[in-house]
Amino acid sequence: MRLARAWLVAACSLAALALAPSSGRAQPFQGVYIGAGAGFDLPENTRIGTPLPTSPRLTLNSNGGFAGIGSVGYGLGNGFRFELEGNFRQYGLSRLSGTPFPTAASGKLQTYGVMANVLFDMDIGFPWLYPYVGGGAGYAWTHTDSISAMSPGGGFNLSSNDTRGGFAFQAIAGLSFPIPRMPGFSVTTEYRFMDIPTDETFNASVNGAPVGLKLHEQWSNSFLVGLRYAFGVAPPPSPPAAAPVAPAPAPARTFQVFFDWDKATLTDRARQIVKEAAEGSTKVQTTRIEVNGYTDTSGTPQYNKGLSIRRAEAVAAELVKDGVARNIISIQGFGETRLLVPTGPGVREPQNRRVEIILH
Repeated sequence: MRLARAWLVAACSLAALALAPSSGRAQPFQGVYIGAGAGFDLPENTRIGTPLPTSPRLTLNSNGGFAGIGSVGYGLGNGFRFELEGNFRQYGLSRLSGTPFPTAASGKLQTYGVMANVLFDMDIGFPWLYPYVGGGAGYAWTHTDSISAMSPGGGFNLSSNDTRGGFAFQAIAGLSFPIPRMPGFSVTTEYRFMDIPTDETFNASVNGAPVGLKLHEQWSNSFLVGLRYAFGVAPPPSPPAAAPVAPAPAPARTFQVFFDWDKATLTDRARQIVKEAAEGSTKVQTTRIEVNGYTDTSGTPQYNKGLSIRRAEAVAAELVKDGVARNIISIQGFGETRLLVPTGPGVREPQNRRVEIILH
């Protein structure tokens, strides 16, 4: 049952990764980030093995405990994140079952380790909500912190205080909620299923005699609330200004057409502005129309040069569609030069992603 649950979580994560590129856009940030979270850990009862004559199958029972994580990572800007995580889990023991008589247990089981994770953020169209899924693998240590179990009649007394480590992996599903007034900050809620699949043998004693206490595969379910901060996230840009409309014909008129990031396709609003420019060219004696394309500073200069030309060509084609003669249109692409809003390199500025239509 527990193994089936692990496969179900992993399968859901893979399905979300496969569907995400077609149903959502990329994550809202690119670059280094840090995060932390804490919450409730609900472990599966752990089977143990020890040379007790009373029973070959024993189980340590727990009522749950604490889980905490800290992470540092890097977002690629295309939806994927890679991170390095440190984690800690602790829960107290309540009972040792499997013996022919009830046995109370005390002490704690603690696990702490390091994981390398791969995650994918999905933009589902809501600026306040970004689901994410992922998984990771690494190394985890388990510490039997003063574990003790004693039968009421004094039949045996089990104790252990030792540390062992082994391979571990996990599946992750969560939601992040950006804080509008604090760019880069997000509140996160998530579920993590962690598995330490190998058996680990700890030093222990039964009635004072040394024995090996074997903990079989360990599962844990963690429910966490946290905070994440992505460095270098700029405040949301103001919407592009509407194209100016001159009250009277002038020797030269300019229209601005804006584009989505990394796009050369016209929006409905862009087509409306191009149509206004085409109609304006018929109201005055227009002998030449300049169509100049520009980009913001994200991307390489060579790529931006080509993108600005494609944008200018898209606008020119729409002008011809609206009745303008092709032979009076000249096309130029200036890439990330001649910025409308001055920015540094690598900045996605909507008002710099534009095409200017100049009527002469």
